[in-house]
Amino acid sequence: MATGRIFSGVQPTGNLHLGNYLGAIRNFVALQHDYECIYCVVDMHAITVWQDPAELKTATREVAAAYLAAGIEPKTSIIFNQSQVSAHAELAWIFNCVARMGWLNRMTQFKEKAGKHRENASVGLFVYPNLMAADILAYKATHVPVGDDQRQHLELCRDIAIKFNFDYKTECFPVTEPLIMGAATRVMSLRDGTSKMSKSDPSDNSRINITDDADTIAKKIRRAKTDPHPLPESVEGLAERPEAHNLMGIYAALSDQTREDVVSAFAGAQFSAFKQQLADLAVEKLAPIAAEMRRLMDAPDHVDAVLADGADRAAALAAPILAEVKDIVGFLRR
Repeated sequence: MATGRIFSGVQPTGNLHLGNYLGAIRNFVALQHDYECIYCVVDMHAITVWQDPAELKTATREVAAAYLAAGIEPKTSIIFNQSQVSAHAELAWIFNCVARMGWLNRMTQFKEKAGKHRENASVGLFVYPNLMAADILAYKATHVPVGDDQRQHLELCRDIAIKFNFDYKTECFPVTEPLIMGAATRVMSLRDGTSKMSKSDPSDNSRINITDDADTIAKKIRRAKTDPHPLPESVEGLAERPEAHNLMGIYAALSDQTREDVVSAFAGAQFSAFKQQLADLAVEKLAPIAAEMRRLMDAPDHVDAVLADGADRAAALAAPILAEVKDIVGFLRR
């Protein structure tokens, strides 16, 4: 029996990669039998930076296909795209009026994404965390699986819930708890162990795309940057070796082991032998998902039907919560 309600989502901005799988999608699969799960393709978040409309539609289907190929059950969980459920946008506006400018000014992700061009960034990019809070609280989700880079946004969601409850003297919203899971919550680039694996990196060799075939996966791992030393004999030995730390973390996550287990198994080995075993493991785990994704992308009507059904079910859950919020705020309703 479910012990709470999960909400999480992935942006449809193309090139889903190993970091998305290990940091998010695989965990979604593991959680679906212990929680009531709502998994969103957050297309409204995607347009905080301009997207080509045709590519956005394709990328939205690709994320949904990845959910399905990885093993998320569309009848057990809810799979939908954000823009099909208007409660997200309506609640986000209310939260725009609850969140404080000072809170948003402290968001490190906005500073990183806007960079030196802050004045030219979209308003949507600035208030992105308020929409994320609305995504979660439109369903009164009790838990959110998050990577390290999303902790700050979840803390802001918690602040918004607390302030809303305080301002309106209510206990409407739960204070959502984070779920940090797995050995590879932050997967780094195969070309630079100090940089996060990213779909925007110009080098395709920096990442393993979920849609890569077996030969491509193996080739990228064999070419991954390493240092000249044998693998360490203790976890402490990984501290100043970012590439070793990253590759051993990926192996640990794919094999459902701890980093300590992996270090013990490969202590003193050469990178070449380790990378061959990592390549074999990655192909074993990822190639079937890639093949199923390609099959699903060739059947867009099926994917669209899953998203439409999920949107209907998500809207039915959000509607009474949004009605409750409107009553609390003082909006007249039909």
